[in-house]
This record gives sequence, C-alpha cells and structure tokens, in this order.
Amino acid sequence: MNGVLLFNLGGPETLEDVRPFLYNLFSDPEIIRIKSSLARRMLAWSIAAMRQGKSRNLYRQIGGGSPLRRITEAQSAALGAALGARGFSAQVYVGMRCWKPSIDEAIDRILKDGITRLVLLPLFPQYSMTTTGSCLKHFAALEQKFGLSNKMAIRAVQGWFDEPLYLEAMAGMIRDEARKFAHFPIHLLYSAHSIPARYIDEGDPYLEQTRRTVKAIDDRLGNAYPSTLAFQSKVGPVKWLGPATRDTLEELGRKRTASVLAVSVSFVSDHIETLQEIDIAYRDLALQAGIKEFRRVPALNLNPTFIEALANVVVRFLDPKPR
Repeated sequence: MNGVLLFNLGGPETLEDVRPFLYNLFSDPEIIRIKSSLARRMLAWSIAAMRQGKSRNLYRQIGGGSPLRRITEAQSAALGAALGARGFSAQVYVGMRCWKPSIDEAIDRILKDGITRLVLLPLFPQYSMTTTGSCLKHFAALEQKFGLSNKMAIRAVQGWFDEPLYLEAMAGMIRDEARKFAHFPIHLLYSAHSIPARYIDEGDPYLEQTRRTVKAIDDRLGNAYPSTLAFQSKVGPVKWLGPATRDTLEELGRKRTASVLAVSVSFVSDHIETLQEIDIAYRDLALQAGIKEFRRVPALNLNPTFIEALANVVVRFLDPKPR
C-alpha cells in the first residue's frame, strides 16, 4: 500500500497557540544551532516569551491564526485525487515539524494503515537544512526508533525546485496577475524566506536553488519583466541572506518604479509571511516609497497545475518502470 507524507513547518491556529509554536520553532536544532539541547531549549523559551506579543498582533491582522494546516490538508486531499486519476492509489498524510498534526502523529497513522511504500515529500521546493533538512532529520530519528525501514520502503524527496509543472504554475500565475496592473513597467520582486548567511557557507544549497528557480521562471516568461530576488522574515542579530525585501522595495521606490509584483518564491501556501508580511507590511512600505501599484501573486495553494506538479514528483518515486 502506497503512502505519501507531506512535510511543512506548521503555524499557530489560534492566538493561544502562538507561544508554544514559537517555542517549537526556535528549539529546532536546525534553526538554532547550539550543541547543548538544554541551552537551546532555554533560549527558545526566552525568544517565545519575548516575541509572543508581537507575533500575536501579526496573527490578529490575518484573522487570529494561520491557515496553513487547513491549506496543507486540502493539498493532501487534492494530491491523493490526482494520484488516483493516474492509477496510483496512495494515502496522503500531513506532518508538521513545529505544530499539529506532528510528524510523530503522522507516523502513528502510517503504521496503523499498514503502508508498505512511503514517499516523503517536503512542501519546500528549494532544499534548506532549516526546512527540508529539519523535517527529514526528525523523520530519520523516528524511523530508527520504530524500525520503519524494516516495515516499508521509504524514499525521500530532497527538493523539486526544477519540476517543470511547478515552474509553469508559477509563471502562469505571474502572467495572470500582471494583466491586472494599470501602471507600467512592472518589476517582479521575488521574495524568499531568508536563512542565516553562514548556513550557505556551510553547504546549504538553498540560495543556489532559489536563484535557479527565479531564472527558470523568468525564462518561461520570456524575460518580459525586470526582476530582483530578495529575502524576508529575518530574526535576530546574525547576518542573514540579502538583500532584504524591505530594502529592495525602498530602492525600487527611489528609482521611481511604477509597479511591483511580489512573487513568494519559497512559499507554496498562504500563511503569516504572505498574508501579513507581504500583503500588509510590504504593501504599506511600497506605497510609502512612491510605488504606485503593489500586488502579490497568490500562493499556489490548490492551483491545479501545482497539484499535478506534486503528483509528478511522487510518481517518479512510486513508479518502478523506467522513464
């Protein structure tokens, strides 16, 4: 029996969830790299305590909680249907690294269902140690604990930033949104989640894969628009990947750019970084900087081409026939 386990980070669904979610996030050893687990947990507790008020205010602005769980579960159902339409019966599960349903809970269900072939599919197109790496490392510990490799064949997807249908889904949504502008020219601002710069020096391929994603999308658009890759959501005083999305918007304003179309290149689902950071904070900043129009390409969410892209990735791992 086939199974697919979708990984995501998760998000607080209520304001009361914010502090425990932040604790889970910052106690992840792939995000806060402190060797001592006790020191890391103490630091995570402090960060969660300090940031909970600000974070709750941000979640209030988008309705009081993250829609990520609801969207991811809808994606899992759509993926299961897409696989079934191709003749691949598979049960699709959701496992969140930092919230619910957890990866641990997903494994309990997988074992109860008697899955014999399992594909691990992170919902992060570009690989980073902080996202895909963290999910796979946590799964590996549970795999060893429960002897999963003796009970099922397990294959892990490391990244799918160059999946053609994913790139076409992104390009198609950019084309659709670009048609809505009244002011020209349009500048594409690709905004990806930032990570500490030293992680790249340590071998994280995230920056290179993100750059390749942007180039591939621009190529599919015929390089019709000037574009910039920038990074958002930095936390703490260490050096993060740049340029920052905020700084880039201010620079585009100084250059009297008429219209900016933001593209959430590392996010496939709506959550706090798209709904609040880009749609509210960056939109206000763009207008203050003198940009006449600021829009965001909708997150892929349940885009049919995107769901087929995920199905393509899974089928390559499930189908034993040569291609």
